Amino acid sequence: VIRLSVAPLFEEVDAVFNDTQIINLTPGLATQCGFSFKFDPMGNAMFFASLQNCFSQNMVTLVTFRLPGNHMTEDPVYRVGKTCSYTPWTSREILCDRNYMEASEQSMPQWTCEEFWPILNAVASGYKMTAVVFSPSKNVMNVDEVQRKGYAIANTPTRLVLRSPHNAEETYLQNVAGVPMRCSVGKMFCFDVPLASCFTAEAVAFTPEVITWYMPKHIDPLFSSDAFTMLEVYMGIDAKRLDTEEMAARNYSVLVTEAHIIVEIPVGAVGGYFKSHIQDDQYFVTYTIEPMLELLWIEEVAHEDTSYKVLFPITTPLMARPPQVRNCESDTVPEQAVFVLELGTFNLDVELLNITFPTMVLTVAECNARGFNVREQRSPDNTLKTFRLEVPFSDPVVFKEVAEQGVTTFTLQLIYGLVIFPEYAPFSHSAVVDAVLLDIVPPSVTGNCDQENFHITVDYRNQEPFFVVLVGKRLLNHEFAQQYLTEGDTDFTITLPFSSPDAVFESVHSSSVRSRLDVALLNPYNNMTIKYFSLACSFLKTLTECFSNGTMTALAVKVESAPGLNPGQLTLSDPACGPTYSDDRVAYFHFTVNSCGTTRKFINNVMLYENEISLPDELEVKRNATTSSGEEYQLKVSCYYVANITRTLAFLTRPRDNEPFAATGTGRLMVRMRLAQDASYNTFHQEEDYPVVRYLRQPLHFEVALTTSSDPKVALVLDHCWATLNEDRDSRPRWNLIINGCENPEDPYRVVFHPVVADARVHFPPHVKRFEAYMFSFAEDALEPSGQVFVHCDVVICDASSPSGGPCSGQCVNQDNPKRGRSCFMLFRPWQTITELIVVLTSQANVQFERNVIM
Repeated sequence: VIRLSVAPLFEEVDAVFNDTQIINLTPGLATQCGFSFKFDPMGNAMFFASLQNCFSQNMVTLVTFRLPGNHMTEDPVYRVGKTCSYTPWTSREILCDRNYMEASEQSMPQWTCEEFWPILNAVASGYKMTAVVFSPSKNVMNVDEVQRKGYAIANTPTRLVLRSPHNAEETYLQNVAGVPMRCSVGKMFCFDVPLASCFTAEAVAFTPEVITWYMPKHIDPLFSSDAFTMLEVYMGIDAKRLDTEEMAARNYSVLVTEAHIIVEIPVGAVGGYFKSHIQDDQYFVTYTIEPMLELLWIEEVAHEDTSYKVLFPITTPLMARPPQVRNCESDTVPEQAVFVLELGTFNLDVELLNITFPTMVLTVAECNARGFNVREQRSPDNTLKTFRLEVPFSDPVVFKEVAEQGVTTFTLQLIYGLVIFPEYAPFSHSAVVDAVLLDIVPPSVTGNCDQENFHITVDYRNQEPFFVVLVGKRLLNHEFAQQYLTEGDTDFTITLPFSSPDAVFESVHSSSVRSRLDVALLNPYNNMTIKYFSLACSFLKTLTECFSNGTMTALAVKVESAPGLNPGQLTLSDPACGPTYSDDRVAYFHFTVNSCGTTRKFINNVMLYENEISLPDELEVKRNATTSSGEEYQLKVSCYYVANITRTLAFLTRPRDNEPFAATGTGRLMVRMRLAQDASYNTFHQEEDYPVVRYLRQPLHFEVALTTSSDPKVALVLDHCWATLNEDRDSRPRWNLIINGCENPEDPYRVVFHPVVADARVHFPPHVKRFEAYMFSFAEDALEPSGQVFVHCDVVICDASSPSGGPCSGQCVNQDNPKRGRSCFMLFRPWQTITELIVVLTSQANVQFERNVIM
């Protein structure tokens, strides 16, 4: 078979060239001479010609078709052609095409019938057939009569050829292994030529998913005995053989059983196509594919081989595919709402022509000009399509009905006008879609500030929130909401620290920071702003601290007017004095008043120290060259100290309940604080273990103990324990852990005291105190980062045999401490993320006392 492919072509082939002669190719002549054609819905054409067609010469076939062309040009036709040859030929070649059956057989070597010896002798140098006898009817016809009935008979020096239409009178139906087949057998001289046995539609079974084609393995009319060997079985599509890899990729399968060769093809597989159909204005599709089977067998008695090729077009029954209209209208205020309709799905041979509304009919182009935005959408594999239409609620074609209680119904009625190509078969699909909306009251946004936070309240009244919230430059997502949002019945409140990265600093003063938070409510479909709200407040904040030891700290923050500022590049008056800590928003400085270019003035009885935080001159010039603001960054910091001052202290006395006594003279006691590895207090972290990683809210188990005393009359009591951001025990901010021997009542995670009992390690339980605290970090550390958190404890040493009240009455009493000794501290450093801290044991401190003084 020769196959030619041309695309696209929506008209029939009207002629075939035989050398220089043009022969009109009617359907009857195409069947008689071995030609067939097929077209898919997109106009792609395939032409098939038997290698033994009427115009082949010496088994070499040149086929040239005339195709319809542009009749406005000088040459109104296109010519496409192909030359093929085929060797070797088998003893018998059988071809079943879509419109004919063809068989050819080797001729001269087998002519041995005695009754025809006189004829053979007469035509030894060349013979001519004169009659054909068809079986089983025994109908004898001469060659001219056979050809008038649509048969084709030809002979070459080596082969006889007989071709028959499928619907010829002499063909008959025969059930072969349960499969109906159409057969034709002709006798030329004394030779039975089994013209062919070809398949009918009953050879195929259908499900919505799979096409199954059954071919008998032993086609009875073509065999002279049951003894044969099947040599080859091949499958192909459109007369082209496929290898096993191609078949697996397309999910084709061929199964050879004892009685049948079974071919399975998935509906919709590569190689076929879908076609649209309309029946009673209902939409259906069929799937068409043309598989090919090639068999080669040899009969053991006759020792003749047969090549059997079938080109078998298969079309599924009509499959209903009712189109659906999906309504995706946006859920928002009516002025911005849009009906979004998707109609589908269809094959690619369907086009949308127009849409009928209650008051008008619009073509697709007119719909787009009106703003309805009609678009065709293809499936990922480019085999299906849908039609998308957008109609605003506000367009006059949408019917609006206002009911009571603020309910509005929007109704859109339309009829889609569609057509199937290439036959231009029209059909329609109607739809009515509704949308019911409450009259939406736009949400309101209000806000206020306290000493540390912004409070933004969004009231969405009688509607569910139909917007997304933009806080600063960040969308309010689930994680954000869990941390900062509080919900009410018809509103929610966002509480955000003024130092949050979502806020911006507008200005900085010596004792305050002005911070602003911007909030926008956005339409989630088009990102249009529904409501915008901005809240700016001044927060009292000590940005400069002065210490009695002559040191100063200062915090510089990045303000909105200097968006390109890098805080890490800021310096004091002396450019060599940079920040001790910086990030993308703040820079923290720590210096002494006699360094870094600090100036001093005397004003009456006050010494005033001043410095300035700014960019070095060369960086300031470079920043002004790359930004358009042109503003300089300068922040003055100052401290004053009173030169001469008198302070008055008051004190009260009271009689002692007991006279002090001491067993010995003066002495020294050592106090040690350690971090246990768990609540058992059996193992402790050693110096080489530090730093130790801890997470927020993870328990820390502390043990404070006298380490050198063996006096059972001595007891240790924890009086105060607290945390600061630096080593100065009197610095701010400060968080109390233990107050007057008790846990801090304001702490949401209070300290837990653990009892101490004697064991192999602890000989005197009164010498040891144990408590459990939870890991934490300072909120202020975001603006005043020191990189350290210190924990301090005051302990009281008491006479356990003669308590005198106050702290010595036992742990957790609320009386003044008679005397404190400075104990020890533990250092906490930030590590990796804000949820992780490191505990580092840095030093031990001594508690000194005289034995004749009650501690």
